[in-house]
Parts: sequence; C-alpha cells; structure tokens
Amino acid sequence: MRRPLIAVCLLFVAPVYAQGLGDAPLSEVDGQLALDALGQRLVMPMPDWAADTKSLVELSDKALARYSEDDSQAHLELYRAGENEKFWTTMYGARLSTRASMSLQDFRTSVINVYAQGCDPDTIALFQLEPDEGDVLPPLGYVCGAYADHIIDFVGEGEVMIMGFYRSEVGIGMVYQEWRTPRFDASKSDTWPISPDEIEARIAQLKEQVSLLRAD
Repeated sequence: MRRPLIAVCLLFVAPVYAQGLGDAPLSEVDGQLALDALGQRLVMPMPDWAADTKSLVELSDKALARYSEDDSQAHLELYRAGENEKFWTTMYGARLSTRASMSLQDFRTSVINVYAQGCDPDTIALFQLEPDEGDVLPPLGYVCGAYADHIIDFVGEGEVMIMGFYRSEVGIGMVYQEWRTPRFDASKSDTWPISPDEIEARIAQLKEQVSLLRAD
C-alpha cells in the first residue's frame, strides 16, 4: 500500500549558477558520486539518467556539471548532456555550507522560501512520506504547478522537486532532483507529470544512499 503524503507547513534556494566541468571536486566511490568541499565529503547516487555510470569519464558523456565555491558555500549542478542552466528537463544538484550551528529545520525553511519566490503561490504543494524525527529529516517534495510570471525563461512551465537535508560535524548540506515540466494542477497529485513511482524511488535514494561527513 502506498504511504500517504504528509503535508508540511513550509513554503524554495534559487539555484546559484556556477562554471566549469573539470573544476568540480568530484570523484567516484563505489558507483556513487563524492563531492569534497568545505572540509566535508558528500556521497550521493549518480544522476537518475546515468544510474548505470561507473566512472566520471562515463558521466562526462552523459552530463554537464557546473560548480561554484566560496569560503562558506559550495554548489554543484548536473544537467543531462545537451541541456544547460536555461534549457533543461531535469537537474540534479547539491549544496554544502559551513553553517554547522544552523538547524536542518531552519535550513529547509530558508530553502523552500527562496524557491517559493519563483512560483505562483496558488500552485505550490509540499509533501513528505514520513514525519520529522528531531534533526533527522526525511526527503521533502516540492511541487510548483506554474512558475511565477517574472520567471521569464520558464513561462508556461512548472516543476517537481525532491530534496534531502543532511548534517556533518562541520556543516550542513542538501541534495536535490528537479524535473521541469509543462504547467499542471499541483493540487491533484494523480495528474502530476512525474509518476509517483519515480518520485518515491528518488526519495528512497536520497534517504538511504546519501551521507555527509567531515572530510578526512
């Protein structure tokens, strides 16, 4: 039986676009991606469109990476080969921060609030499959049935997003998957353009296959 979606009383971090493919501090660890930045190591699954990829060389044929980093934040975005930050159908990303004192709940709220600024507020829906357990947060689903009118590049479109939030001894991070789609009715989950099975599979990966630790 499919578990019910649990509504979350939160309201989106707008992507910060970076530069360069080879500049990203990525490696492959047992078939997963590892991002080493800001004294932390974030290990996460490969992009879902490159799930069978076993090396960074293979991944470079299937994805474009964009990366930026400063003293307190790092941001990675992966696009399907042939797509980019303006023209994409799916995007996989990660963020790291040195704000170790910030609670994951506050981090989640700030992320959602920023994303919500780009969406028609009447078309926003949030869901998760499990309740919070203290500072251990299950992956969160964010649905934007229609981008706001000022998001000129995405007029007539919406998105579905899954995001997970994580903590290490020295910072916090998130991993997320976005699907850009034609606009839709966010209030009716059975009409969402991304299937429940696909959403739940990514949720399970972000819950079970992501780790964030202090770098050795």
